[in-house]
Amino acid sequence: MKLLFKNAHLINPAQKLNKVADILIIDGIIKKIEHDIMSEPDVKEYDLAGKIVAPGFVDMHVHLREPGYEHKETIETGLHSAAEGGFTAVCCMPNTNPPIDDASVVKSILQKAKDVLGGIIDVYPVAAATKGREGKELSPMLELSEAGAMAFSDDGSTIYNTEILRRALEYSSMLNRIIIQHPEDLELSRNGVINEGFISTILGLPGIPSIAEETIIERDIRILEYVDGFYHAAHISTRNSVEIIRNAKRKGLNVTCEVTPHHFTLSEEAVKGFDTNAKMKPPLRTQSDIEALIEGLSDGTIDVIATDHAPHSFDEKEVEFLAAPFGIVGLETAIGLALTYLVHKKHLTIEQLIEKFSINPRKILSLPEIKIEVGEKANLTIIDMNKKWTVDIQKFKSKSKNSPFHNFELVGKSIGIVNNGNVYFNE
Repeated sequence: MKLLFKNAHLINPAQKLNKVADILIIDGIIKKIEHDIMSEPDVKEYDLAGKIVAPGFVDMHVHLREPGYEHKETIETGLHSAAEGGFTAVCCMPNTNPPIDDASVVKSILQKAKDVLGGIIDVYPVAAATKGREGKELSPMLELSEAGAMAFSDDGSTIYNTEILRRALEYSSMLNRIIIQHPEDLELSRNGVINEGFISTILGLPGIPSIAEETIIERDIRILEYVDGFYHAAHISTRNSVEIIRNAKRKGLNVTCEVTPHHFTLSEEAVKGFDTNAKMKPPLRTQSDIEALIEGLSDGTIDVIATDHAPHSFDEKEVEFLAAPFGIVGLETAIGLALTYLVHKKHLTIEQLIEKFSINPRKILSLPEIKIEVGEKANLTIIDMNKKWTVDIQKFKSKSKNSPFHNFELVGKSIGIVNNGNVYFNE
């Protein structure tokens, strides 16, 4: 494979790279970065004038659903969705059936991923921190790590037992792996389905208070301070969560966190129509929380933007609000939402956005740094900052269509990716 990208705007904050140039890629390796590279008969040429070429984006929080829930998503459909969305890597979460608590499951996922789109998407399984994700006994972390697991989590379930969490932090740090916590105090959230507050009261729906998230993060950070492990808070959603993590970072603790695009774009007002596609966990919060999340992204408190891509079938979501499952798909809208609501509104620079989607996830997961320079492997996400498009869920590559963003008009989109010697451009 020979590719020539003409007039590309190369941006990589980790290299302090920001320039327009041509880039020649042969067999997956960057061979030249110069002005006016001459084309050849066997080179596939793309004019990327006005387009950004960045180090490949990573989604740290994806549910591929396989094994066990293939009616929602499969590894194949999920990775097609990732490619369409502009991601060259995804971390798949362990709440499958069976859970990713055995090395054989890790190996099966990795093998199947190699057969999708020529293996263009790197898949990094997140293994269960405890057996069966039941929170009672640690999973075989060493065995899982050696099989290819890059982190540990009981996502969808909180690692509730403090002794188990302590041991998980200790053992995972020996393996240079992180613990990803789903922060939810189950005694406080109980049967809640939306944010506890005015909207839950007028709709007559049971609420999930903000402290259900905040108390777990506060508790976990105290344990982290004692054992000195690596802790990552998934999908934070409240103003106080941002402040708790900000204070922990000031102490120099190894704590990181992520936010989803739906939590910095939609408030609890989206639930007023009882749209089950606005039902997720943690729930959509208040406008004040959104402002705090954006501030946390801007000042570096929030390290990562991740989708929590959670596919559900039409039949599962097309029920009364109380009975519907939590979660939405997000791989194909994430970059567009982030560009529209963060970069174009001047909350983040494009360099900061690249840090949230590419550089920081790789640092947190201890993955090799991507460099856009001669001799390096080409692992790239290509972005059209100014492409205007309307979200159409029927065009999603994902097997499921459960998104609250149908018909949203966005500005900015990934148009292609390059990785592992393969190229994918959107239709």
